[in-house]
Amino acid sequence: MTTHAQLRALVAVRLSDMTDVTTSPLRQREAGENQAARIGARVVGYATDLDVSATKTTPFERPELGEWLRRPGEYDVIIWWRLDRAVRSLADMEDLARWAKEHRKRIIFAEGAGGTLDLDMSSTLGVADIIVRLLAWAAQMEAQAIAERVSGARATLRAQGRWAGGIPPYGYRPVPRDGAPGLTLVPDPSALSVLEQMMTDILDGAQPHSIAMELNEAGVLTPRDHDDVRRGQEPKGRTWVGTTVKSVVTSSTLLGYHIHQGKPVRDSKGRPVLAGPPVVERDQFERVKAALAELAAPERRERKDTNALLLGVAHCATCDGRMYRYSANSGRTVVYGCRALARGRKCEAKASMRADWLDDWVVERFLALVGSWPVTKVVRHPGYDPGPELAEVTAELRAHMGERSRFRSAAGRQMWQETADALEARAAELESTPAVEAREESVSTGKTYRELWDDADTAGRRRLLIDAGVRVMVKPSKGRGGRITKLDESRVKFVVGGHVDPEREALDAIEREESE
Repeated sequence: MTTHAQLRALVAVRLSDMTDVTTSPLRQREAGENQAARIGARVVGYATDLDVSATKTTPFERPELGEWLRRPGEYDVIIWWRLDRAVRSLADMEDLARWAKEHRKRIIFAEGAGGTLDLDMSSTLGVADIIVRLLAWAAQMEAQAIAERVSGARATLRAQGRWAGGIPPYGYRPVPRDGAPGLTLVPDPSALSVLEQMMTDILDGAQPHSIAMELNEAGVLTPRDHDDVRRGQEPKGRTWVGTTVKSVVTSSTLLGYHIHQGKPVRDSKGRPVLAGPPVVERDQFERVKAALAELAAPERRERKDTNALLLGVAHCATCDGRMYRYSANSGRTVVYGCRALARGRKCEAKASMRADWLDDWVVERFLALVGSWPVTKVVRHPGYDPGPELAEVTAELRAHMGERSRFRSAAGRQMWQETADALEARAAELESTPAVEAREESVSTGKTYRELWDDADTAGRRRLLIDAGVRVMVKPSKGRGGRITKLDESRVKFVVGGHVDPEREALDAIEREESE
C-alpha cells in the first residue's frame, strides 16, 4: 500500500433502484465520509453508480467504479456503506479481494451486522481472505433471500388484485388504483379494437399466420411495441407471427385473471383473482379457443382497422367468403375482391368489383330501403356458464393431486393441503352454480338510419350496415370483354335483415326465366 502522511479514500456508492429511499446515495455517501474521518483519511473521489444492479454487474463492470478500479494509484482505501453495496456473489467478492491484494488496497464496509468491517488486503496471514469469503457467501444468500421476498411480494400484490409490473396483458393498460396504493389494469381501447378483429377473423375461419400477415401489412403494433409506445419509448418494429396471435386470443388474462406460471392466481376459496375487468365474455373466449382447434363456422363482426366500408358486408357469391378492399392493376384501381386463398380456402370462381362502384351502389340501395326506418340498438345481457371454469379448476386440481409426494416437510404438506382445499371449494361452488342464459333486448335510439348515417364516419357507417343485417353478394365477372365503365347490376344482390331488395328479386326472376 502506498504510504502517505494521510490516507486517500474513495467512497463507493451504488443503488439498484432510484426510488429506494432506504439506501439513498446521500445516506451511503455520508456513511463513507464519516468512516473516512474516523480513520483519518482524505476523500479524493466518489464512485457513484445509480440504477446499477450488483447481481447483474461485477464491480469492474460498473460505469464509475470500474473506471476507478482501473486507476488504483489514486487512492489507498475504498469505503462502502455496506457489503451488499459492493457485491452480491462469492465470485465477485473473490475477484475484488484478488484485485485489492494485487494493488495492496484497504477495503472498508462502514456498517453491517457486526459493525464496521476493515480489511487490509496487504495482510499475508490470510485471515482477511477467510472473512471476505464468509461474508461474500452471506451476501449471496441475502441476494437469494431478496429474490424470494420479491417473488412473495408479487404474489401478495396479485392476491390483492394489484398489478405487479412488467408488460401488461394485451388489451389492458395499468393505471393507479382509486384511493389505494399501487396499480390496477383497465381495458385499453386501441388494443381492444385490434383484439376484437383478431377474434372475429378467427371465428370467420382465418388461420393465425394469415391474421399476423394482415396485422403487419396494416402496421398494427405488436404487444411489446404497443407497451413501448405506452411508456413513451420508441417501438423496436417487431412483427406479428401466428403464435403471437394465438397466445393473445387464448390467454385467460382476457377474462381479467391474474396469471402466474401459466395458471390463474386463486384466493383462499379457489376463486380466480382479478387484475382488471374482463375484456371478452366467457362464451366468446371459449368459441375462439374452439375455432382455433376445430376451424369453427364463420361468424360476422365489424372490423375497425380498415377504411373498407363494406368489409363484413360484401361477400363472394361463389364461396360466400368475405371480400376485401385492395389495390389492383398496379395500384391504378381499388377493388373489393375474394381473398379465399390468403385465408386458407379455395374458391372456384373468385369475384371482384371496383370499390367505389360497389360502395356507391350499396349506399344508394341502403338509404333508399331503410333510411327512414327507426334505429334500435340491441343491449346484450351476458349469461354465465360455470362449465368452462369448472373444467379449468378440475384440471388444476388433478395436476395438484399428482404433486403431493413432492412435499416431505410438514410445512410443505400444509401448503399443498391449503391449495387443494381452495381448489376443491371452488369446484364445489361451481358445481352448485346454475347456468344463466344470455339474453338480448332492443332499445330505441330515437333516430332513423339516415340521421345516424349522416353523423357517422366510415367505421360507424359500416356498423350501421352490419347491424341492419345488410349482406351484398357479388358474382364473378362473365368475361364479356371490352372496357367496363359502370357497375353490372346483374352481378350483385342486396339483402337487408334477411330480405332481398324487391328490385333485385324481380331482376333475378327475369334472369331465371331467360335462362330456362
